[in-house]
Amino acid sequence: MKCLKNYSENDLFLGCQQNIPSIQKEVYERYSPKMYALCLRYVKETAAAEDVLIVGFMKVFERIQQFKGSGSFAGWIRKIMVNECLMYLEKEKNLYKEIGLEGILPAPVTVAPTDGFAVEDLMKLINTLPIGYRTVFNLYALEGYSHQEIARQLNISENTSKSQLSRARIHLQKMITTKPLKRNPIPAKVSRADLEPSNIY
Repeated sequence: MKCLKNYSENDLFLGCQQNIPSIQKEVYERYSPKMYALCLRYVKETAAAEDVLIVGFMKVFERIQQFKGSGSFAGWIRKIMVNECLMYLEKEKNLYKEIGLEGILPAPVTVAPTDGFAVEDLMKLINTLPIGYRTVFNLYALEGYSHQEIARQLNISENTSKSQLSRARIHLQKMITTKPLKRNPIPAKVSRADLEPSNIY
């Protein structure tokens, strides 16, 4: 019998379809560190993020038959987690009220961590953004959603999504220029993978 740790994504997916407890446990142990980091980007309270994570994995196992094998299994799990985070924010944090009405778009400010800011410092700044700014920034900059997709997901207009993103960037730019942060060498570009635990694969 081959070791669980050597199972491919397809092996894990098929095992979950058959409701094999040991495979479900492996799926949780393999993907929960990254998914927990994702939850923390949206839901800052650790206890709430843990609750969202657990509910998200329950839905992964309940809805496993909905995964048709197109795309990666991890990507499908990620979408469920993002949706669960948004549902939590809508219910507990009045997310849609905070996003509010669309306004005039400020001039966009590109925030690129090329001045020696450590990745963890940038993440701390992102986590201090108001909930509406932070949610749109996460969806657009880290999850790769388009403004059209964000608008549909959050039930807002595309202009509101663009406005929230632009304001988030301006907010980050102000914090970067006014707050003393630890300076460490970092890559010229920061990818989603740089912002998450890298030891689960």
